Amino acid sequence: MDGDHIIGGIFSIHNYMHTLKHNYTTMPEPIRCTRRLDSRELRLSRAMVFAIEEINNSTELLPGIKLGYEIHDSCASVPVAVHVAFQLSNGLDPVFDTGDNCSQSSMVMAIIGESGSTPSISMSRIFGSFNIPQVSHFATCACLSDKQQYPSFFRTIPSDQFQADALAKLVKHFGWTWIGAIRSDSDYGNNGMAAFLEAAQEEGICVEYSESFYRTHPRSRIQRVADVIRRSTAMVVVAFAASGDMRLLLEELSLKAFPPRQWIGSEAWVTDPEMLRFSFCAGAIAFGIQQSVIPGLRDFLLDLSPTEVAASPVLTEFWEDSFNCRLEKTAATEESLCDGTEDIETLQIPYTDTSQLRITNMVYKAVYAIAHAIHNAVCRNTNSTTQCDKFTRIEAKQILAQLKKVNFSQNGYDVSFDANGDPVAKYELVNWQKTESGSIELVTVGLYDASLPVGQKFRINRNLNWMEGVSEVPVSVCSDSCPPGTRKVLQKGKPICCYDCVPCPEGEISNATDSPDCFPCPKEFWPNAERDTCFPKPVEFLSFDEVLGIILAAFSVGGACLAIITAAVFFRHRSSPIVRANNSELSFLLLFSLTLCFLCSLTFIGAPSEWSCMLRHTAFGITFVLCISCVLGKTIVVLMAFKATLPGSNVMKWFGPPQQRMTVVSFTFIQVLICTIWLVVSPPFPMKNLSTYKERIILECALGSAIGFWAVLGYIGLLAVFCLVLAVLARKLPDNFNEAKLITFSMLIFCAVWITFIPAYVSSPGKFTVAVEIFAILASSFGLTFCIFAPKCFIILFQPEKNTKKHLMNKD
Repeated sequence: MDGDHIIGGIFSIHNYMHTLKHNYTTMPEPIRCTRRLDSRELRLSRAMVFAIEEINNSTELLPGIKLGYEIHDSCASVPVAVHVAFQLSNGLDPVFDTGDNCSQSSMVMAIIGESGSTPSISMSRIFGSFNIPQVSHFATCACLSDKQQYPSFFRTIPSDQFQADALAKLVKHFGWTWIGAIRSDSDYGNNGMAAFLEAAQEEGICVEYSESFYRTHPRSRIQRVADVIRRSTAMVVVAFAASGDMRLLLEELSLKAFPPRQWIGSEAWVTDPEMLRFSFCAGAIAFGIQQSVIPGLRDFLLDLSPTEVAASPVLTEFWEDSFNCRLEKTAATEESLCDGTEDIETLQIPYTDTSQLRITNMVYKAVYAIAHAIHNAVCRNTNSTTQCDKFTRIEAKQILAQLKKVNFSQNGYDVSFDANGDPVAKYELVNWQKTESGSIELVTVGLYDASLPVGQKFRINRNLNWMEGVSEVPVSVCSDSCPPGTRKVLQKGKPICCYDCVPCPEGEISNATDSPDCFPCPKEFWPNAERDTCFPKPVEFLSFDEVLGIILAAFSVGGACLAIITAAVFFRHRSSPIVRANNSELSFLLLFSLTLCFLCSLTFIGAPSEWSCMLRHTAFGITFVLCISCVLGKTIVVLMAFKATLPGSNVMKWFGPPQQRMTVVSFTFIQVLICTIWLVVSPPFPMKNLSTYKERIILECALGSAIGFWAVLGYIGLLAVFCLVLAVLARKLPDNFNEAKLITFSMLIFCAVWITFIPAYVSSPGKFTVAVEIFAILASSFGLTFCIFAPKCFIILFQPEKNTKKHLMNKD
């Protein structure tokens, strides 16, 4: 149609170009399209005509100016698209008879199209050289956003970069980490899939296979892709393919049964009504352009008069294919003639289906965007009226400049372009759902708006249907998720989504699913059995509440009571010969020190504190020195006593009671001095032992200064050895009740206990270290008590006849 300004249109009304074999000896035939007509593309081209006629009838947009159009079929092929691009750029196509008027009909102001990305790329390189703006309604390749290469390219459909990001987030949302990927072997498929795979990698999604194909490839290539899908383990297949390519693949897949697959598709094929016949793709999900309503479009599409149809070869082909009849009789045809009763409203084809206008609205918006750009170039607003000069000569580069600035709303849909010529990305999440009749319908189940903040872009507001036979979200993973308490270990030579689950090592946990690493618990914590939580380590010390602590405490109190009872017996019979002969003063002091020795073991039981740690070691050291000093005093007294029986001996006056007391005090004072230095320089202190056991904490008393501890023990040992030596020397003294023998036995037991104590103390773990020390204290204390006092008490209580001076002197 002629007009004051011409808009070009290029659509893939046919899917194939007639293939020619050139012999270079004759002129080649004109390029022509072949195979069947795509009724959806025909609807898109007719929507362009509708929009232009609507604008021409408008009193607000371009009043007084008539737009014309020149629409071409690209056959969805690059050669035809390039040919048409040169034709429109030259403006030499003698379609319109310009005559003598000043029409600019030979100049194309802007181009709408193409539907495919690859033809659009080729066309844009041509139009860009002439500054002719090109507004595509369906070319989504992200590469076209590059203004260095495609300076005059605009589009009303979002870039595939947004769709790829949205698809990756969709796959991640449902937990699918193991997918298959197929694509058209074209700029649309290759660039779209590359963008998706990049986004998927960032989301931690792995790809089992990635296959490409194209509708012109041999059938064997398409069969191979179908076989890969059939053999794969991935339950989810992401297909970034053009509608024509995908149709061939799905037809190939339908020939043989194969396990159900969850299809995730690009907008190009999932929203194509003709694809809904493939019922085995039920449950397919994709992001589609938002549905829209264009008032009056359906009536325009259905209002085809026989004259209009007969005047257009494309409409003639469409009519004859749809009704399987011929408008004109030819000798070669076997089909019947159209009788005029054909009703286009009865057709159930994409051309007549205006229930879900998506891409159609992109064409509609593209026409209005160009019209607004022309309006801004040739019209002026004065006194609230718009005046347009139809004779104003404008060039395509002026429309290019104005297109960058357009910002308007049409039918409730905003239209504007960013610096890359792209619109704001808004999608609907669509789902193939089976109806009660068994047919497949396209249902909107969610939205995606790239202009919203992160976390709010994507939402699902309706239940989805999944692949056949699955009522819940399908699972598509290479390896099952690793539960808390384990970590992922990658399988050699496989993608990162294929891994083994290995339990966390001792002392480490993982508290999240699919954790790549385990991390250690804090020092005072330890994992539970499942190794997914850190709990405080149990605190261990020798307690009065446990059996071992009760037994040791009972023996300690019992020993102290035994020493007190023995002292009471001795006090009751203090005037008896056996008590008087055994130096009653030292005996009572020894029994007092033994009572303290028994009781000091109680300080080792219970939770260590700063005071208990200092008390237990010093009390133990001082009481035992006091005890040994008394035994040593008794031994010296025995030796001196027998030496004093010799004629002329005056030894006893040098070791009488005052000297005995001084000996005990002196030996004890040395230990008190050692303990005082120890407590001043580096005293014992409570500590948490985290090294002996990894899974529990031992509360114990650190020695502070090891030298101080071993000095205390060494001094006790030195006195014990000295006492043992003296007792051994006096063991054969001639008396009936040899005190020296009893002291010898007691010192042997004492030394044996403490010699064995050292390795046991060093090697005992945890609270048993304290138990060993208490056992050594009690054993040595009981040894001294029984060896020294038991025989005497037995004679006092049960053999009083032997408690005489004569018997003791062995003179009976």
